[in-house]
Formats: sequence, C-alpha cells, structure tokens
Amino acid sequence: MFSHVCGRILLRAASSTLSPLAPQHALYSSIPSCPSPSQWPSLTQRACLSSWGCSGSGARCRSGATMRFLSTCQDLDFQLSRVQISSILRANEQAVSIPEFDGRGLSAVRKFESNQLAANTPNEDRRSAATCLQTKGMLFGVFDGHGGWACAQAVSERLLYYVAVAMMSQRGLEELEHCMEQSRPVPPILQWYKNHGDYNYRESASLYVEHLRVFWQELLDSEEHGDGMSPPDALYYAFKRLDTDISLEAQVPLSSDLMRSTAIQVAFAGSTACVAHVGTEGIHVANAGDCRAVLGVQEEDGSWSALPLSQDHNAQNEAELERLRAQHPPSERDTVVTDDRLLGILMPLRSFGDVRFKWSLELQQSVLESLESGMDLDSLNLYQYTPPNYLSPPYLDVAPQLTYHSLRPQDRFLILGSDGLWDEMSSKEAVRLVGEHLSGIHLQSPVSPTERQLNLGQMQELLLKRRARAMPTLDSNAATHLIRHALGTGQYGELCQERLASMLALPEDLARMYRDDITATVVYLNSDLVRQHSHHSPKASSEQHVSPD
Repeated sequence: MFSHVCGRILLRAASSTLSPLAPQHALYSSIPSCPSPSQWPSLTQRACLSSWGCSGSGARCRSGATMRFLSTCQDLDFQLSRVQISSILRANEQAVSIPEFDGRGLSAVRKFESNQLAANTPNEDRRSAATCLQTKGMLFGVFDGHGGWACAQAVSERLLYYVAVAMMSQRGLEELEHCMEQSRPVPPILQWYKNHGDYNYRESASLYVEHLRVFWQELLDSEEHGDGMSPPDALYYAFKRLDTDISLEAQVPLSSDLMRSTAIQVAFAGSTACVAHVGTEGIHVANAGDCRAVLGVQEEDGSWSALPLSQDHNAQNEAELERLRAQHPPSERDTVVTDDRLLGILMPLRSFGDVRFKWSLELQQSVLESLESGMDLDSLNLYQYTPPNYLSPPYLDVAPQLTYHSLRPQDRFLILGSDGLWDEMSSKEAVRLVGEHLSGIHLQSPVSPTERQLNLGQMQELLLKRRARAMPTLDSNAATHLIRHALGTGQYGELCQERLASMLALPEDLARMYRDDITATVVYLNSDLVRQHSHHSPKASSEQHVSPD
C-alpha cells in the first residue's frame, strides 16, 4: 500500500499548481590535537573546511563565494578563564525531563539533553525535538546546513510535522481538515521542546501550513491511509515529500518578495538530516547525509559499547559511492565524485535542498533570473555558477536510509550529532563519555601482559591516560560534556584548558577554518519500561534492520 500511495502522491505533488496562500495559521505561529596559539598555521596553509569546499589559498570557495578573512594570527587573544569557557559552552544548553506517563501512555524517553556550539556565523546547524500528540512516540532531529543556514532552518521547522501527519489515522486527518474548513483551531499535532535561541520563519508560516494541509488532503484522497503509516514509512515519505515541496516553492510565484527570496534561499542551500522516532518498542532512524545516530549500550560488566543506527553518506562509504555511480552513465564514473566530494564540491551525498545538484541548468537560470532585478544574489548566498561535469542531473537525492532497533534493557541512551561532533571523536568515544557521565563510574581495564612489558616512558603515558579518564566531569549536561571533550581533549585523553581556550577564542572569520558547527542531543531511554516490555515480548530483544536505500 505504502509504495502505491507514495508514488501517486509524489507524482501529483510534482505536477501540482500551488493554491493561493491562506492567512498565517496558529499551527506554526504557536510553535513556541590542537597546536598552541603560536603554532597556528598561516591562512594560506589552511583550506576552508566548509561542506561546500574551498580551493586555492583559502580565499575563494568552490561555490563561487569570496571568503574575506580579516583577522591575523597576531590579533588573537586566547586568554579565556575557566568561567568564560563554561559560559560559552553552556550558552545553548537544553535539558528536558519527560513524564513517564502523559495520559496517553508510557514514554520510552526519560529525558533528553542537547547543546550547540557554532563555528559559522550564524550557526548552520539546527535541532528539533517533539512529542507526537496524535500518535505515539517522540521525534528528535539534527540538521546540518551548508551553503547557508536557510535550508536547515526550514527543514527543522517542517519535517517533524510531515512525519507526524503521515502517522495519523484517516479519522485524525479528517478532523484536521474539518477544523481548517470551519476556521477553527486545529488539534495540536506536536508538543515542541524549544530552546530559548531557536528561531522560526514567521514570514513563511502561512506557506508551510498551506503545503502541510495539501499533504494531509492527498493522504485523505488516497483512500488507503486507514490507521496511518508506520513510523518507517512515515519517515521515508516525509523526507521525500518535504524535499519536493521545497523544490516547488522556489519555482512558483508567492505572495511577497520576502517569501519568494526565502523559498529560493532554502532550495539553493542544503541540509543533511538525521531523525529518530523513539517509541516503547523500538527506535526508527531516518538518515540522509553525514549526521549520525549512535546507541549507548551498557554491557553486563558495566562497560559501554556503541551501536550505530545510521551510516554516513559521504565518500568514505563505499556502498554509497557505488549507489551514486550506478545512477549515471559509465562515462561519468570518475567525475561524479572527485576529491571525496560530489562533482568536486559537496561532501554529503544525500541532502535536502541543494537544487544546484538536482535541477536542470535551464531551470536554475530561470528561477534565479525571476528574482527582482534589484535584488543582490550575493546577499542571499546565491551564486551564478555551474558545477563541473554537470551532465546527467539529478546528482543528489534526499531518500533516507532507514534503521530499526528493538529496544533492550541494556540500551541506555541515544546520541544524535552533526558531523562537527564526529569530526572530533569516534562513536565509541562519545558513548563512553556519556555512559561514564551517566553512571559516574570510570572503568579501567586490567593491565594486560603486553602493558606489563612497557618501558618507563610508555608506562608513564599509560598512567596519564588512565588518570585522564578518572577526572571528574565539569558539566551536568551530557551534550555539553561531549562538546567540551570534542574540542578540548589532549594527547592522553585529558581535558586541556589551553586547547579549549584556543578553539573557543577564535574570531568569527577564523573559527570555521579549524572546526565545524557542533550539535549533540542525548536521549535517555526508560530502561525499566523496556525491561517490563521485554518480559512480555521475547522477540523484542535482538531485532535490528537497516534498509538498503
């Protein structure tokens, strides 16, 4: 049923004409090892690390944007106190406790903690968290933007709604539509958990509501929706449908120049996405790009192991490379991905937006030319350029790879992180840090026979590493704990104050050359509930499925 419904609705969406905009609706408006400073390399020795890529002396991005680096190494002041460091790291902290029973059922989530640290100005990462009010479970998302923050912003506001609506029953969708027709308040779909720094596209709220409504109308018209889509079907279809809407919105007239320019910015920028639906029986993860989901598992001996629930879609993933190459003529096999980037430009190989890699050249030119003649394209992060070897588009898709994991009593937490976190630490290290932060116990393995043969210098190094692991934590928030260690871990695993101060004191025009935006969300699972459920459902202890897409 799912494939027939999705195929028909996507085809209809791609050929549809958008209706006049409704007034802004309350559905959206109510949503509430690092060298020392003296060793920093010169600017000409460092390449811009943006997902869009840079070349030459670091002065011009491959996207065509000119990068102006105003600071010099002599200008930098790396003297930050411990209080200042902690203040910077904790500025975007979030911690939310979830009631075990909310009147609709038991929750598989006890609490979650999240944090962000920007390198770009403004931050191009986004995060979302919400409880599904018309169905069961919670949704968590991490979104890593590139080519600007516009696409990540739009996806973080909209994607969870698309997932939740797809899971709603026919009866629930009929109630939504009836309320809209009668101009009555619609039943709430999601309970959002917003941080004080979160931002919404208020000027585009009416557009977003209108297209969400078109979405549920088409689900109603399918006559096969019934009790709603399963979480994996809903996740997959929501990713595809939202990307289709983003593409369409950039091609049609809208009610204001601001709304029009925003829609085009969103479509030409890009964003990866990793979204998890957490229910009492298991976790469904949908991933497109190089954000990552990792499960923290506590073994019988108290140690911690990392179970990946997503795969990175980049050039280090050989299966992903082969999938991409198979979609284009053999003559392009050596040009589809060059220098570990799509067409030599883009690092993630799946994403929202990025119509530069999806549309024909004629359509791109037509849309950009349709903007008001007096509008400055550079100010909108829009640049007139053609990717090299652009011969058989589309080169990019947002189809997510799906993973399902049945929860077990030993599954203690889920980490969602943008690639800025995983650039600095492994999944295994992240799980160990959060696990030891949770338990307060720092396990040390016995000295092995090999280690007993170490010379004095090697033994000193081993002791330093062991002492570093036993250091007390400085942060109550596990996401902050991760970010602190991602940027401040020294040679032996110890927290290095000088390194951390150096990374945090970098001015805006230099920070992105040394690190990326970092977002981390840690979701603590209700192990007692899972333990009770596993006693009644023996099969729920070992299932895990990964989709090939």
